[in-house]
Amino acid sequence: MAQSEVVQPVNRAPDPAAFRKVGPGAFITSWRNFLFIIIAVAGLAYGWRVTQVDFVALVVNLPKSERIFIGLMQPDVVARVYETGSVQAPLQVGGVEAASQTTSDIPGGGSLTVSPSPVQPGQQLTITVAGARPNSDLTLLLVDNVGTARPIRRNERTDASGDYALAFAIPPAVDLGAYQVRAEIATATGGWHLSETFLTALDKMIETIFLALMGTFFALLVSIPLSFLGARNLMQGSTAGWTVYYLVRTLFNVLRSIETLILAVIMAVVVGLGPFAGVMAIVIHSIGAMGKLYSEAIESIDPGPIEAITATGANRLQVILYAVLPQVVPQFLSFTMYRWDINVRLSTVIGLVGGGGIGFILIQYINLLQWNQAATALWLIGAVVILMDYASAVIREKLV
Repeated sequence: MAQSEVVQPVNRAPDPAAFRKVGPGAFITSWRNFLFIIIAVAGLAYGWRVTQVDFVALVVNLPKSERIFIGLMQPDVVARVYETGSVQAPLQVGGVEAASQTTSDIPGGGSLTVSPSPVQPGQQLTITVAGARPNSDLTLLLVDNVGTARPIRRNERTDASGDYALAFAIPPAVDLGAYQVRAEIATATGGWHLSETFLTALDKMIETIFLALMGTFFALLVSIPLSFLGARNLMQGSTAGWTVYYLVRTLFNVLRSIETLILAVIMAVVVGLGPFAGVMAIVIHSIGAMGKLYSEAIESIDPGPIEAITATGANRLQVILYAVLPQVVPQFLSFTMYRWDINVRLSTVIGLVGGGGIGFILIQYINLLQWNQAATALWLIGAVVILMDYASAVIREKLV
């Protein structure tokens, strides 16, 4: 018997040319790739100019948004019952009278003293509150002879004895004349409770959730029957079937290509401002989106059951009921839950254009620069979207 030959492996040095063929240099030296890079760079350069990108202005102007960020981090969620009162003490700016002080009594006890009066521009003025209610919120304003109030200090507090003192210099640019120093005092008289802003936002958030629910439900009723007409594997085989297939698919593409905000504006004109306009906007957009998902799920089913039931002589309706539906029901339920989750987020946006829901009050808070109230709505939207996303993910996982 012949002895088996042992083949020794041959160690060959790597070919440098092979690396050159697959390295980054090969990508650049290819004229197609080089042309692609030129087009991409030109597109980015043109986009930079058209969109007026200016990161320097962003950094320079960022401090201007400090008030917005502070307000958004302090949502108006809880509040207390306050008893408020105000008192004014006369102040003369300019003049040659002998300097003295003016005192006014605070309703409920205490006094407000302004010294000296008259005071010259640039001179130091002392404002004293004595004997007021302890630990009260205090706002000081300078009111001119036509009633225009300019803040001196905000968010101040009296001490445990009800006293407060402030010394500051009168701005040199202040006009001469008679003024009033107003002290607005607010004292907490009750415990903490949910604020009116939070209760209003919560009510609108519930409206938003059901707005999305009704929009998804009505879209479901329309998109499921149309999805069978838009499935290639069910409509092939005849000219009429292909015609219906392309018409339905075109309808889906048209409906989902129109932005929901545009639909909400149109529906607000048709049916008026309110939640129903938002429902109709979601219905129209969701028919296109859900119909496309449903029809693609039908196209991806196993054709075996369809062939088996068709071989028994079943008609088209029986094929759909016994061969198609059992395979697509779990995916249909999963897609519906996912779409409801999406529609909740859409509902918060369409309210900005009059479609109802929490977006309707959010845009009002923003227009009035009420950032604490706007923060309440935004934080509530974020919490609900997170919970909805988690719940829908768990349900989809169990269904599929």
